[in-house]
Amino acid sequence: MCGITGWIDWEKDLNQQRHTLESMIETLAYRGPDAAGVWLSTRAALGHRRLVVVDPSGGGQPMTRRRGEHTYTITYNGELYNTLDLRRELETRGYNFLTKNSDTEALLFAFMEWGPACVERFNGIFAFAIWDESEQSLFLARDRLGVKPLFYTQRGSAFIFGSELKALLAHPEVRPEVGAEGLAEIFVMGPSRTPGHGIFHGVAELRPGHCLTYSRSGVQIQRYWALESQRHEDDLDTTAAHVRELFQDTVERQLVADVPVCTLLSGGLDSSAITALAARAFKKAGLEPLHTYSVDYVGNDHHFQPNRFETSADEPWVKRVSDSFGTIHHRILIDTPQLAEALVSAVRANDLPGMADVDSSLYLFCHEIKKGATVALSGESADEIFGGYPWFHNKEMLESETFPWISMVRDRTGLLSPELVELIKPEEYIEERYREALSEVPRLSGEQPAEARIRKIFYLCITRFMPTLLDRKDRMSMSNGLEVRVPYCDHRLAEYAWNIPWSMKTCDGMEKGILRRALKGVLPDDVLTRRKSPYPKTHNPAYLTAVKEWVLSILDDRTSPLHLLVNTAKLRSMVQSSDMVFDRPWFGQLMRGPQLLAYLAQVDTWLREYRVVIR
Repeated sequence: MCGITGWIDWEKDLNQQRHTLESMIETLAYRGPDAAGVWLSTRAALGHRRLVVVDPSGGGQPMTRRRGEHTYTITYNGELYNTLDLRRELETRGYNFLTKNSDTEALLFAFMEWGPACVERFNGIFAFAIWDESEQSLFLARDRLGVKPLFYTQRGSAFIFGSELKALLAHPEVRPEVGAEGLAEIFVMGPSRTPGHGIFHGVAELRPGHCLTYSRSGVQIQRYWALESQRHEDDLDTTAAHVRELFQDTVERQLVADVPVCTLLSGGLDSSAITALAARAFKKAGLEPLHTYSVDYVGNDHHFQPNRFETSADEPWVKRVSDSFGTIHHRILIDTPQLAEALVSAVRANDLPGMADVDSSLYLFCHEIKKGATVALSGESADEIFGGYPWFHNKEMLESETFPWISMVRDRTGLLSPELVELIKPEEYIEERYREALSEVPRLSGEQPAEARIRKIFYLCITRFMPTLLDRKDRMSMSNGLEVRVPYCDHRLAEYAWNIPWSMKTCDGMEKGILRRALKGVLPDDVLTRRKSPYPKTHNPAYLTAVKEWVLSILDDRTSPLHLLVNTAKLRSMVQSSDMVFDRPWFGQLMRGPQLLAYLAQVDTWLREYRVVIR
């Protein structure tokens, strides 16, 4: 996995702009610690940072190839899992590969052969830019479900893009300005984002399943992939068998690498299934046992209390799965001081305030994993694809006319300054974004109201909640030079599961029942039926103490930019109260009072370090 950046300018000679390009590239150094590359022409500047995963000697970038009178140069971040299939077809069409097995070259040749339609042939995760020097045209594309990021902006005669916001901000024409809409995203939608929103003024994110062409004619954006609602014709047994077949093929494809590969293991259904299939594939190939990694926190053995979101501790289940499949397991233990300190590192990795300690713990976790592996497979997105979250199964949450993972908006609004509330109008903003999302849902004619409502929740999860977790996983892992692959985001699996009726998805009386049925014989029965438990968080009261002290220090600092945005008296009262008001999740399943305070501390860090200017 890598980092990409660059820009097009119709007025400046970019051959003279190497220093600026190198500054942009340097911001992405941790995404690609193994190599850096620069390509310049009069109108185009492309940069790349490389994390070597496949074809160490042949995959350097930016990569240039010629065909006839055309010269094409690519900068690419991602992995194609059908590279071999593409190479075989392209070879029959006369392409002569110069690399051993580089997916970069396969992708570039695919564009040269099929143009923008090439993206429809890819199985993988990607964000890339290809410059056609002859046509003076730039093509950008992003994978179907948005696993890999890609931001862009226009500033006068310049079109600027990059894997992360920090790359754009390194360009002298891009200033860290945030308007009312950006503030609403931070304080209402946050830590999620509206699809396509770049928070900073004039900055956008290319949406998943979209491509963009930029030329002297301007910007043209096209959607090349979308979920399509159709009648599901397969019976239950056929459906389970097909899910199993797709999933097994996906995991096996995603194990391909020229560097050490591991899996993240929580002992839950999703990660255990990946681990089981990966361990089998390793054994079949005659490789050493699979390495697995789990995360926990100092004090959780004493302080963990089951609740409706977190039903059981992970550690016993991790051991059960590791023992069952003979993996070499590594338990990473995080202490409270590390967790609080890493909240700042998480902001720097994300360029925005994020999921508080849920982010910082993942940042620390990935840092430790990187010591033994360069690629990891993770269980993200199974709950969005198969319906595992509580809001699919709780009637009140299911029927609430808002994003079910965003709650207590009125209570949170009470912590904001009156001026900010008047500017961003929180309740109106979230209502507008919710209606906007519902208008996109691909409906199925004749569908019963209850099934139609479930379909809406699935769409909201896949397009609004899942990106938050994918962004988190990308930024926290790539900031440590670790590539994380997400098998449940295989578009074939997502397309098939999309139309499986709810009664089948919940077969056998359990959430994600169809996935559990598909995995019978793959996992031990007790693991197969374990109730969902989310990514673990700390239950140590020392963490709450740490973030309270941090927020109080911010409130005591009159130079803090946060003062203009919050109701300092109410926030101070909440911090000093022994009765934390936010005793249930205000975002997702994990973010309660301690995470709200940590989020506000991250906002303060972001405002200061990025020198954010409020427009």
